[in-house]
Amino acid sequence: MEDITVFSHLDCIAKDNGENHPERKERLEVILDSIKGISQLNISFKDSPLADFKTINLVHPQSYIDDLLSMIPIYGLVGVEKEPYADTILCPQSKEAILRACGAGIESANELMSGLTKRLFCAVRPPGHHAETSRANGFCFINNAAVTARYLQSKFNINKIAIIDFDVHHGNGTQEIFYNNKSVFYGSIHQHPLFPGTGIETETGVGNIFNAPISSDTTREKFMEIFETKILKNVDLFEPEIILISAGFDAHKRDPLAGMKLESEDYYTLTQNIVEIAKRHSDGRIISFLEGGYDLQALSECIEAHLEALSN
Repeated sequence: MEDITVFSHLDCIAKDNGENHPERKERLEVILDSIKGISQLNISFKDSPLADFKTINLVHPQSYIDDLLSMIPIYGLVGVEKEPYADTILCPQSKEAILRACGAGIESANELMSGLTKRLFCAVRPPGHHAETSRANGFCFINNAAVTARYLQSKFNINKIAIIDFDVHHGNGTQEIFYNNKSVFYGSIHQHPLFPGTGIETETGVGNIFNAPISSDTTREKFMEIFETKILKNVDLFEPEIILISAGFDAHKRDPLAGMKLESEDYYTLTQNIVEIAKRHSDGRIISFLEGGYDLQALSECIEAHLEALSN
């Protein structure tokens, strides 16, 4: 059984998106409480550092970061998109939360490459997979997984990284960032049609992008079959040196923002299948990032299943 390191920070809880916003602090509170209650696994908690701008700039230009930070209000809330869809929200605590969320992935990479542990989970918010090179959207500002991937490649000379995304929404940001980068595999299974509307099968990049759009009436069994044939088989062929997971839990049947039918235990199977590929090609090395998932009970159950599988 592998040890698991969890990176998080109270700054990530402090971020406020306003009343009735689905991406709320209770998501992270429930997740951390759930993880602390897992007695059968060897889990260590560490505080996320603040990400440095030089590393962030591996993905996002400083001009974008400067513009984003300049929008942070002294008080109240500001939406970065135009009305009426301003649901990617900045509050006075946003800078610290954004930099801690990204810093979790960067420090996870350092731990991974130091050999301290092979399995890490970034329990952070705001999420990241919708953040494009120079555009915040979908509750996301900095693409945490993408920055971590580029950091691993630039500092540690990792050649091939796979990012596997099972969030119910397509990771338009991750796809846009790596669309012409053969060294990064991006595979996503997601409900379609659904926000953000991207992720059809013909979007293939330079042969490194693998999308599996599925309808809301897809059964659990069919979901798992498609994930295996359209995503995991291609990851296996890619032979990544490290695997990153964009772990969204909003394909769960109870999630309010989508219409899929997965049960909590299905996230054990999804994760276990990824672990098996990591053992074959990546020396078991995995960093997982919290993305979506907006039903608190489902989040609690799914996180336990996810970490249990990660420990195998």
